[in-house]
Amino acid sequence: MRNGLVSGKRIVVPVSRPGSENGHSTHPATNGIPPAVENSSDEFAYADQLNSDPDRVKFAYWVPNVSGGLVVSKIPQRTGWDLKSNERYARTAERVGLEYGLMQIRFMAGYLAENQFESVSFSQALLHSTSRIRMIAALLPGPWQPALAAKQIASIDHYCEGRIDVNVVSGWFKAEMQSIGHWWLDHSERYRRSREFIECLRGAWTQENFTYRGNFYQFNDWTLKPKPLSLPGRPHPVIFQGGNSNDARENGGAVSDVYFMNGNTLEGLMDQIADVRERAKKYGREGQVRFALNGFVICRDTEEEAVQVLREIQGKADVDAIEAFREQVQNAGASTSNKTGMWAGSEFNDLVQYNDGFKTKLIGTAQQIADRIVMLKSLGIDIILTAFLHYDDEIQLFGEKVIPLVRQLERQGRGKDRDFEIRLTGDVYKQGKK
Repeated sequence: MRNGLVSGKRIVVPVSRPGSENGHSTHPATNGIPPAVENSSDEFAYADQLNSDPDRVKFAYWVPNVSGGLVVSKIPQRTGWDLKSNERYARTAERVGLEYGLMQIRFMAGYLAENQFESVSFSQALLHSTSRIRMIAALLPGPWQPALAAKQIASIDHYCEGRIDVNVVSGWFKAEMQSIGHWWLDHSERYRRSREFIECLRGAWTQENFTYRGNFYQFNDWTLKPKPLSLPGRPHPVIFQGGNSNDARENGGAVSDVYFMNGNTLEGLMDQIADVRERAKKYGREGQVRFALNGFVICRDTEEEAVQVLREIQGKADVDAIEAFREQVQNAGASTSNKTGMWAGSEFNDLVQYNDGFKTKLIGTAQQIADRIVMLKSLGIDIILTAFLHYDDEIQLFGEKVIPLVRQLERQGRGKDRDFEIRLTGDVYKQGKK
C-alpha cells in the first residue's frame, strides 16, 4: 500500500496540526490526534488509536460493487468495481479508521451501472478478505424472502465473527422489478412490506418458535439455528433502513436500528432526526434509533480546488442517464403522502450523485470537512457514509487527513453543542449555498 500502510512496517500518516488547513504535515501529530504508529507489529494500531472513543462519530463507505463509480458523470474515475479492487479498498478502509462498508443493490443495468455484483455474496467475499471492517449487505424485500435472508445473514455472521449487518431497502426502480417478474407495489405498501420483513428478521434472530402473522409474511413455530452471534451492544446484526417519506420515518421509529438519510439542507436534516425520534418514542424505543448520513467527499488542498472538481463532475454529467434516473426515482416517491420521498426536492446537479451526496457539503479542505462532520455529529448523526471520485486514492486520503482532524476536534469537546456548531459551520448548509 502507499505511504507505508503495510502490516508490520513503519506507518507515517500525514495529518493536520492546529492552524494548518491543508493537512500537509507529515510529522507525528499532537494535541489529541493519534500519532504515527512506528515499528508496530499490529497493522490496525493506527485505526485502534483513531477509534478508541466510544462516543466517536463513525465512518462508512459505499462499496463500488456496481460499475460506473458513485457519480453519474463521464468524468474519468479511478474506481474499480471488480473483486480485487474492492478487496484492496476494504483492507485500506479498515486500516485507516473506516468501520463499515455499505453494499449497493442492483438487478439490471441502468444509469451507467452496466455490471452489478450481488450484495450478500459480495459482502461475504470482502469479509473473508478483511479482519475488522463490518459489511452492510443490502436486502430488497420481494426478491428476498425473510426466511432465506435470516438464514443467510446468520450463517455469514458466524463465518466472519459478527461483522455482517443489513440494509433493508424498499425499492425505487420500477422497471427493474418488472423486468425480474415482481409486482410493483405502491409506495406505502413497499414500506409496509419492509417493516414486516424487518420484524421477521429480528424475530427469527432472537426468538425460539417464532410465529408471525402479517399481510406479506407468515411464520409458524420456526426456530432458526444457529442464530447470529449476540455480542456486547449488538444482540443481532444491525438493521439499517432509510428514506425521507412519512412511511420511511415511521419504519425508522418503529423497527430500524439505524436510519439512513440522503444529503439535505440543515433544516431538512434536523426535521428528519426530530421526527424519527418522536416516532420512536411512540413505540417505546426512545434513544434506540441511530442516524447515518450520506455524503460525497472531495478533499483537496484548497477549497477552490475541491469546488472545481465538483463543477467538473457536474459539468460532465451524463444528461440522458440522469434524466432517466430522475424519472424513475421521482415517480417512485410521487405517491408518498407528504410528497417528500427520497429525491423529491433534488435538482439535476444533485442527482449526479445518487443519494444527494453533494448536499452534505463534505467538499473542501480536510479542516473544512472535519468541522462540518462534527457539526453534523452535533445534530445527532452517528455514522457518516462516504463516497469518492477516485477510490484508488481517496479512501486512504480520507483516513489519513480527515478522520484524525475529526478525532482531534472530538477530543476538544466539539460535536456536542448543536447551537455552537451551527453558528460556527452551519451557514454553508443554507439553501443555495455552494
